[in-house]
Amino acid sequence: MKHVLYSIIALALLASCNGNSGQNQTQEQADTFYSGTMGGSGQAAGGNEGEEYRSTGDQSLLDVSLPANLTDEVLRYKAITIHFNSRYRVPNCVAYELTNTQVAMADAPDAERRDNYNFNRDTRVDGCPDWWEYKETGYDRGHMAPAMDMRWSRQAMEQCFLMTNICPQDHELNDGEWRHMEEAIHTWAKRTERLVIFTGPVLRNDMKRIGKHRNIAVPSKFYKVVYDPKQKKAIAFLFKNEKARNSWTNYAVSVDEVEQLTGIDFLAALPDDVETTVESKQSIGKWPRYTPRR
Repeated sequence: MKHVLYSIIALALLASCNGNSGQNQTQEQADTFYSGTMGGSGQAAGGNEGEEYRSTGDQSLLDVSLPANLTDEVLRYKAITIHFNSRYRVPNCVAYELTNTQVAMADAPDAERRDNYNFNRDTRVDGCPDWWEYKETGYDRGHMAPAMDMRWSRQAMEQCFLMTNICPQDHELNDGEWRHMEEAIHTWAKRTERLVIFTGPVLRNDMKRIGKHRNIAVPSKFYKVVYDPKQKKAIAFLFKNEKARNSWTNYAVSVDEVEQLTGIDFLAALPDDVETTVESKQSIGKWPRYTPRR
């Protein structure tokens, strides 16, 4: 009987730690959010669900080639791959796919709720900030892979709230046209089988720094690259890290423009002729119209 009572008490304590007071979680609990391997081994992170996410298409489309001068550690989580820069303490690039099935699950009434999750440091990653290092800096903890796209899975939600997926982002951008663009991409995924998405900051040597030790870089710009493998079309967006003065559609650019600015080679797995064609064009008119609620 005594053992049963101890078990009930232990479960109650664990439940209280996993609630909305999650910012006080212990380091051991944060460790459970990342139980896979790092460094590009191809194995997805494990975690609460204990299963590896399986891509619905050509996994190689998510691979990118980064400039040799960028510090880079590859983190393969359940649903996102993060190229993390320990020098700047932000990601170089975050890659993931978004399918119509995932969107349907994410939009369902029983999907994971954002307010049940809190930001956490990935304790296994050198240079990963803690959530409190952004406090009173004037910047949001801006998700690169957005939570709205991860609500189909508890583990995917937990891992998208890890600080390896976060950049200092102007609040009016984060909650304005950047969000509207992400909502548009979310709706686009409903109308096709699969989108391949790359997102992250534009990094420079002269960036402003924030945090306790002034070593978290504040990017001047952010990018989003979207590719539809079925229709073989791509589009990119480029925003300054400030309030956007125009509609999100005005920030559409070609993939080539983002590659020239970042030095990152996206969609390198495509045949050369296809890659050249899709990366050189920018036509927002070829994508479904989306009008955000303002």
